[in-house]
Amino acid sequence: MTTTTGTSMAPDPVQAAVEQELTETVVDSFKNTPDERLKTLLEALTRHLHSFIREVRLTEEEWDAAINFLTACGHITDDKRQEFILLSDIFGASMQTVAVNNPTHGNATEATVFGPFFTEDAPEIPNGGDIAGGATGQPCWVEGTVTTTEGKPVPGARIEVWEADDEGFYDAQYSDGRIAGRAHLFADENGQYSFWGLTPTPYPIPHDGPVGKLLAAVNRSPVRASHLHFMVTAPGQRTLVTHIFVDGDPQIAIGDSVFGVKDSLIKKFIEQKPGTPTPNSRDLAGQPWARTRFDIVLAPEAGNIPKSHD
Repeated sequence: MTTTTGTSMAPDPVQAAVEQELTETVVDSFKNTPDERLKTLLEALTRHLHSFIREVRLTEEEWDAAINFLTACGHITDDKRQEFILLSDIFGASMQTVAVNNPTHGNATEATVFGPFFTEDAPEIPNGGDIAGGATGQPCWVEGTVTTTEGKPVPGARIEVWEADDEGFYDAQYSDGRIAGRAHLFADENGQYSFWGLTPTPYPIPHDGPVGKLLAAVNRSPVRASHLHFMVTAPGQRTLVTHIFVDGDPQIAIGDSVFGVKDSLIKKFIEQKPGTPTPNSRDLAGQPWARTRFDIVLAPEAGNIPKSHD
């Protein structure tokens, strides 16, 4: 990926006025948009886009390179791969959208990116069940509670979990239709949950396309820090989409390629020696395993926030 060098020279007042007039003309073209939200979005987008072009003094060659890059993103996108989401991810736009739509609320668990590999057909398992479904990796016991910000248990909270295998692939990336490394379960009457999963390992986002070329051009790693996905829902509570990350994973220091790591979501995955008794007497045939704890705190829905929190 190459670009030409534009001029950094500020335009003279006459030229600046010409550029500003064009921006105002384009913004004004949306004045009759009947949908007020759409009008706001398009006007703001125009102002910021024109401001970027003017600030960097974008060359016509750079404009053409950008068009070709976006066209390539479109060509590689299909029903299993969304290159534009990857593009949003590596610019932090996905995480910024998450931040805007999940404001901090007391001690509520922080949200992070959804990712492209959630599916609606995850099987149900009981508490203490196994989500692996044949996915390869080190067994890991995960347990915790689901509570409100006021510390009250949330019985029956639905907990969706999904993760990659130790080869770095999700089940959806295989062509054989397998369902593995994912499941859903429900918190018990005390808000407690537990399941067997796999100790997360780092893996790269798809980087054989235009987004990968962009990362290479700026000397950035495509690798995501080791993580396990959660989505937790319950009546009256804000839906939580988050991950937990592995304390000590070197990739955290190097940088998560989609900026998803938050300190509060880094958890200790404690290694257990072969033969160590398991929490529910599961026979692991002498394998080593790990365990971690993730206590989940749900924020109330916007219309369900007590006045004391306004």
